[in-house]
Formats: sequence, C-alpha cells, structure tokens
Amino acid sequence: MVKEINFKVDYKKYQITEEFNTDDPLYPIVLSSPHSGQIFPDEFLANTVLSIDELRSSEDCFVTEIVKPASDCGIPLLSMNISRTFIDINRDKIEMDDTMYYDPPQLSASTQGSRRCRVGLGVIPRIVSQNRNIYDGLLSYEEAMARIKNVYDPYHKRLKQLVDKCQKKFGLCLLVDCHSMPSQICRIMTEDKPVEFCLSTLFDQSCPEEMYGFIGQKLQDCGYRVEYNRPYSGGFITFNYCQPRRDLYTLQIEVNRAIYMDENVYKKTPDFQSVSKNLSESLVALGKILLDFKK
Repeated sequence: MVKEINFKVDYKKYQITEEFNTDDPLYPIVLSSPHSGQIFPDEFLANTVLSIDELRSSEDCFVTEIVKPASDCGIPLLSMNISRTFIDINRDKIEMDDTMYYDPPQLSASTQGSRRCRVGLGVIPRIVSQNRNIYDGLLSYEEAMARIKNVYDPYHKRLKQLVDKCQKKFGLCLLVDCHSMPSQICRIMTEDKPVEFCLSTLFDQSCPEEMYGFIGQKLQDCGYRVEYNRPYSGGFITFNYCQPRRDLYTLQIEVNRAIYMDENVYKKTPDFQSVSKNLSESLVALGKILLDFKK
C-alpha cells in the first residue's frame, strides 16, 4: 500500500522573502536570488527521508551574499528564504508532476509531459541531486497548492513589482537572475579550465549583446573563464520576465561553486570575497552603462 503523506505548514512562522535596497534604485537592474534559501519548514523536515545536508545539495549556497555588495550600491535585490527543495520558484507553477500525489486532479497533457516533471524537477521537486528521493510516499495535492499560494506567488508578485518600478523609473529594466552551478557539471566539459561563470541569454534572445557582452568581458578581465548559454541557456524566470519590446530584459548568471566554496561541507573558501567583489563590481559597472542605454 502506498504511503500517504499529510501535513500542513504554518507559514506565519516564516519570513518567505528578503529584500535589500528596493526603495530607491540607482541603476536599471533588479537582482533575483531564487535558490539560495536555507529555511526548511519544520513540518516538511518531519516528512522527508533526507538529511538537511542532502536537501542542501540543490541549494545555490551564498548566492545572495555574493551579490549583496552590488545591491548595497543601489541595485534592488530580492531573495527567497525558503529552500528550493520545498518549492522551486524558478519553474512554471503549472509544472506539476501528478505522480507525486495520492489525490491529483486531471492535469493537462502538456503539463504532465514537461521534461522537468518527468525527471522529478517540477515546481514541487521530487528529487535532489544524484536522483535522491525527497519523500517515501505520496503528497497531498492540496498541500502542494498551499506552497504555491504562500511561497511561490508572493515571490513572483514582489519580483514583478520591483521590475515594473525599475522600468517606470529608468525606461528599461534588466532582471539578473543569480544562481550557482555544481562544479561537477562544469568539469564534464572537455576544456582544460572549467567554466567559472555562465551567462544565460536564451541564446541571445533575452538581452542585447551590449549587456551580456559587457559583463562577460568584465569577468574575463578578472581572469575568469566565461561561457554563454553553456551549460545553461536560462530558466523560467529568464524566460517569463523577458519582454524586449517593452525594454524588459533578463540575464541569468551561474557561478561555479568551486570557485568560492567547499561543496562538501557548505563552507566558503578564502576566494569568496574576491568572487563577490569581482561580480558585484561588474554588475555595478553594467548598471552605470545602462543608465545611458536608451539615450
């Protein structure tokens, strides 16, 4: 008999998001950090078969902290506090895997056919890295909908507000979605030096070369190996918020975790400060360029 997992989260106990320097932006950039959350609801922890360290294997560790100096210079930053293993806000909320629930509704064929859903990486994740299952039974669909209502929707509502505010003030907005990538993925490539930064632009569709090329060159000048759209071309946020005809642009930045942290113990290395400084200074420099982008 299949195990049915039932619990309800008291969302009032948790600060879902955190934001920095959002009152008066100085540059036409908004920073988003959707995967760096470290809060695991107690009710969730009581019903997962994984340890916290195992759950953190999907986390973009310290990414908010990496770009915080750029935010301190006047760039709004929105960060998710809830772990992405609980809900992944960089997915379309219709990407629901009905095989995870003992009481699923009739979902559309297009939703059920999502590649990410099939492998367990929908908006409600089924697995973490190395295909480890998060649960040992089936969830309640109602509880999944509560996650979307209380975590997913508030993040995207606030992110849209910040993007709209930026666009209204400056006439354009570049939404920079900030992530980290496992070093193992970077080492799969055959080149001698692993990728250290990946700039994802939906294959040059989400922002002009003047934007991604500028920050890419800045990072290369710092000695990093930068790739464009490999190994990632952009996720849901990059795609969903991109409206070039309205001067709303997006750029996804992926940082190789090995250049700033020890992935085995979730600790920063001595190189953390230089990575943070170099990326943040590059973002601020891009912001200054964008002030004259439409003139």
